[in-house]
Amino acid sequence: MAPHDPPPPDGTPALVDFSVDLTAQEVQRQAQVLAALGPDWDPMEVMRGEEAAYDLLYSGLDEEQQRLYDDLVAAGVLPPRGGGHAAA
Repeated sequence: MAPHDPPPPDGTPALVDFSVDLTAQEVQRQAQVLAALGPDWDPMEVMRGEEAAYDLLYSGLDEEQQRLYDDLVAAGVLPPRGGGHAAA
C-alpha cells in the first residue's frame, strides 16, 4: 500500500509491506564463523571431547547424587548415559 493511500474505512491503520532478505548477511556470518574455527576444526573430535567431559562430570557420584541424577534422567531433564546410571 502506498504511503499516500487513505486508511481503510473502518479506521484501522494501513498495513505496510516490510521485508528484509538476510540471506547475504547469514552467508557472510557463516563464512566468518568457519574462518574463525580454522581449517583444523574437527566437529567429531569436539563431540568426543564433550562426551568425555560429561562422563567425567557424572562419574564418582555418591549415593545421594546418584539418586538425584536418576531422578533428573527419569524426569527427562538429563539424557540417560550408559546403562541409565552415571559412570562409576
